[in-house]
Amino acid sequence: MRATSGVSSASFQRTSNWKSQMGSSAAARRLVACLLNISEARSRDTVEKVARAAACKQYGRWREGTTVLNIFSDRGYNRSVITIAASLDHIGDPAAVAGEAVLSACEEAFRLIDMRGHTGVHPCLGAVDLVPLYPLGGDVRLEECGTEARALATRLTELIPGTSAFYFGSADVPLHRGLAQRRKEMDWFRKTTDVSCIQPDVGGKPDSRYGLTGVGASPYVMNCNVTINTEDLSIGRKVATALRGSTPGGLPGVQVLALPHEGAVEIACNVESVQGDPPAEHWPSFSVGGAMFYHVPATMISDHIAKLAGKHGVGMVGTVVVGFTPRECRGLAEHAISQGIGEYWRQQHSVRM
Repeated sequence: MRATSGVSSASFQRTSNWKSQMGSSAAARRLVACLLNISEARSRDTVEKVARAAACKQYGRWREGTTVLNIFSDRGYNRSVITIAASLDHIGDPAAVAGEAVLSACEEAFRLIDMRGHTGVHPCLGAVDLVPLYPLGGDVRLEECGTEARALATRLTELIPGTSAFYFGSADVPLHRGLAQRRKEMDWFRKTTDVSCIQPDVGGKPDSRYGLTGVGASPYVMNCNVTINTEDLSIGRKVATALRGSTPGGLPGVQVLALPHEGAVEIACNVESVQGDPPAEHWPSFSVGGAMFYHVPATMISDHIAKLAGKHGVGMVGTVVVGFTPRECRGLAEHAISQGIGEYWRQQHSVRM
């Protein structure tokens, strides 16, 4: 599903929906989210089985304090993002609860997805390609999520022989290297990498069936994909380079790939949260462990890409936010968990690709 122009209205509609659902009496919760990236989108049954594994315990019982908020699948990329959220503030550690849900989802994904037959445009190394844990509340610390990410990777590689992982962010102790740097080191961007030649941080030699998984923790990373009306990938790459936060004049915290997509070019953006006070009032902000973070608004990303593409005589087709903004994710998680809705994603058809 691609919006015809501007930022997808689904994102803004969701914001008003969860505000009305939550009301003013919702109690604050300690919340953790995982935007689980798996290398499968063409089998809807497989993707939904992985999502259900996160929400359900054995014998089909719902996992207390856990919800699957969204599934976002792209057939061309053959990649899905499953948004899992967890809270167990009345007992103890929300990160540990998130770890149990994510571990179950990873087990199911490794059981069902075989990388030896995988095809798709998007770079990837593993059947479970990325396991990022994000704190959603001001009183959940990055260190907690980093510790749980390391424990999760260890348990996963012990549980399923042949699986292996590399750490990033707060799980990468003591260096705390970011995801983009770690992916470069693992040759993730080439997609043709022989994983058996890679030395993982945890687990044995990567098996070609399972590939290699990135496991880590960081402040929330939003995904924003913008389609421009051209098949010329060189134009997309020029736009991506100018947009990156590492480029003078680029947008802070924005990491970008230009990829061929359904007869056009998609500017796929990872929008990292940046520590500090927002540069303007309209920039969204939130607190993690007492520290303030902000991220670039999706509308600003759209506007920048429209201008950059326009310099090459190319128009913009549309923008889609994959999943949710940090505020949306927290609000929906509070609502779904308080209502005991394990498969909240079934109510979110408007945001599925």
